[in-house]
Amino acid sequence: MNKLFGYLLSPIHYFVFFLALVIFQPIQWLCLKWGGYSAHKKSVDILNFFLVSSYYLLGIRVSFYNPQNLPTNRPIIFVANHQSMYDIPPLIWFLRKYHAKFISKIELTKGIPSISFNLKYGGGANIDRKDSKQSIIEIARLGERMKKNTWGAVIFPEGTRSKNGTMKDFQIGGIATLLKKAPDALIVPIAIENSWKVVQHGSFPLNAFEHIKFTILNPIEPKEIPLEETIIKAQNVIKQIVEKK
Repeated sequence: MNKLFGYLLSPIHYFVFFLALVIFQPIQWLCLKWGGYSAHKKSVDILNFFLVSSYYLLGIRVSFYNPQNLPTNRPIIFVANHQSMYDIPPLIWFLRKYHAKFISKIELTKGIPSISFNLKYGGGANIDRKDSKQSIIEIARLGERMKKNTWGAVIFPEGTRSKNGTMKDFQIGGIATLLKKAPDALIVPIAIENSWKVVQHGSFPLNAFEHIKFTILNPIEPKEIPLEETIIKAQNVIKQIVEKK
C-alpha cells in the first residue's frame, strides 16, 4: 500500500523538493555575499525546513527526540548511522543551533542547486574518496573550524548508507581526525530509524507513510575512555535502537 501511494505522491514531493532547491540557490548567494556566514546559515536552515516539510507530502512523519541538554559552548561530534539522503535535511534543521557540518563526497559540490552551493561555502569537509591524503586534510580543517567557531559536525562512521537498516561497523578514522584538531569535542550518538524504507524501491516510487525517527542518545566524553572503546560504545547504543527486535 505504501508503494502504491508512492506512485501517486512521489512526483508531488519531488516537485516541491527540487523547487525549494532552485529557489534557494540565489537566496543563498545573496545571503552569503551581503550577510556573510550568519545570513547564509540562516538561509540554509530555512531551506532545510522546507525540504523536511516536503516529506509530509508523502505522508512521511519525522520525529526528532532530543532529551539531552547538550552544550552550545563546545564542539560536538554527532555520530549517526546512515540510511538514505532523507537523513540529511532533518539533521540540518533540528541541529541548527549546533552549526552541524557534514563530511561529503566532493562530487556533490557540483551540479546540484542549493546543495552544491552550501557544500562549497557552508564550512563542511568535501572529500575525495580516491585521495586519502586530501580526505584527511579536509577533515582536519573541519576539526580546526569546529574548535575555532564552536561548531558541531555530523559524521556517518559506517562509510556508506545501509540499504536495509542493518548497520555496518563504525570506522574510527574520521572521528579520530576531528578529535585531534578539536580535542574538547563531545561525542553524541544519534540513532536514525526507517529512512531506508522510504527508498527501498529506489528513487521511484518512494514509499509513502513511513515514520522516520531520530533519537539523540547520551553524550560520551571521549577523554574518559580510549577512542576505540568510545566508537564501539556509540555503535552499540545506536544499534540497540536501530536493530531492536
